[in-house]
Amino acid sequence: MDDKPCEPRKRVRHRTLLASVAGCAVLGGVLVLLPWGREEPPAPDPAGRALAAVTSGVPAALPDLEALAEERERHLRKHPKDARAWAVLGSARVEQGLRLADPAYWSRAEKALRTSLKVRPKGNAPALRGLAVLANARRDYAEARTWGEAARKLDPKRWTTYPPLIEASTGLGDHEETAKLLERLAGLRDEPAVMARAAAVYRDRGWREDAAAKLADAVSAAGEPAERAAYLERAGQLAWERGDREDALRHFQEAVRIDPDQRAAQAGQGRALAALGRMTEALSAYRVALAKQPRPEYALELGELYESLGLRQAAGVQYGLLRERVRLATAHGADEELVLGRFEADHGNARAAVRRLRAEWKRQPSTAVADALGWALHRAGRSEEALPFAERATEGTRGGGVRSALYVFHRGMIERELERYGAARRHLREALQINPYFCPLRVPRAKAALARLGEPSVQAGPGSS
Repeated sequence: MDDKPCEPRKRVRHRTLLASVAGCAVLGGVLVLLPWGREEPPAPDPAGRALAAVTSGVPAALPDLEALAEERERHLRKHPKDARAWAVLGSARVEQGLRLADPAYWSRAEKALRTSLKVRPKGNAPALRGLAVLANARRDYAEARTWGEAARKLDPKRWTTYPPLIEASTGLGDHEETAKLLERLAGLRDEPAVMARAAAVYRDRGWREDAAAKLADAVSAAGEPAERAAYLERAGQLAWERGDREDALRHFQEAVRIDPDQRAAQAGQGRALAALGRMTEALSAYRVALAKQPRPEYALELGELYESLGLRQAAGVQYGLLRERVRLATAHGADEELVLGRFEADHGNARAAVRRLRAEWKRQPSTAVADALGWALHRAGRSEEALPFAERATEGTRGGGVRSALYVFHRGMIERELERYGAARRHLREALQINPYFCPLRVPRAKAALARLGEPSVQAGPGSS
């Protein structure tokens, strides 16, 4: 008997079996995603959460970071040749140093990251990325670019390589390169960390609405509370920069509610509360922020708030803390010349500020350094030299696209000193329009300078308005 007629039936049975297996595979995949028929996988432990965050370049909760660091250290005592574990440990220590404003963590981070490179000298992109992030934390943007480019050469399609490079290019004042890097990053990934990075670049270009929209998207899509709180803090900062005290305060308060260790938001509350006239609450918020994250910038802000209230002795205590924190940071390889130069220009030795900031300008000519150097030159009695730096900090065509009330105030005061009264009047008004509450010490000075300038005379012509 001929068996050939049976072959089609066999093929049919074979296809049916394959379809059944495929169907079961698809169903199994669905069941993994849905809670039907089995329990959901357990949530990751604190170390697991921090590991996911650190390796993805997103903010992590402080307790989780400590758990991860301790877990990696235990592991490395048994497995000292694990290059990846050393890189993870180093990256966790960098983040701890940032969150706690404790530069001592950065020395520990560097040791771990360099050990990773020693164990695995070639092809070690995670350690190179970690060193780029560390250099940015220390404000050494040239070194951050060097490490970041080395990581990109090894792993050009890894999206986490690009945020440290973008930060480094911004710090070096290379806005064209920043734009290229952001375009590359956006082409590789679209997630909250990328949205937040794009928002920072948009903010620096003066695109406030675009930056706010990106941050709103990042907040909505964020996963862990620490990540969401970090993006809320940045949204609050944007609201503050446009003078919206109430909206800024709401964002800062929500960030602290979600993550009590979000000290940048705590300092932001102090800023917004002071602008609302709620001084007791403002002082308390600043003190809480400084107790857990003693950044020199917060000490300067609180000192100036005290000074605006006539409490010079209390202000002096904060200025002393600023100097102490700068010394500590310098001892651990950090560059705090920008904040120290700003402080010296207004509250110390303006000539010393010029020397510091001129050297900083040679190292990393960013918009922030241009503003600070211009102001220091003005305070040192060299306003003619100051003006080009003030113009660079405030004109979008020269890289200064960010809409900063402080920068525009500085330019207006320099122009007033140079008897360019029309331009001075225009820029002082603009500063108060950008943010009428930008600084408790400088807002009254801007208003007083405008009052002395008065209205332009009819005979002066349109150029003096």
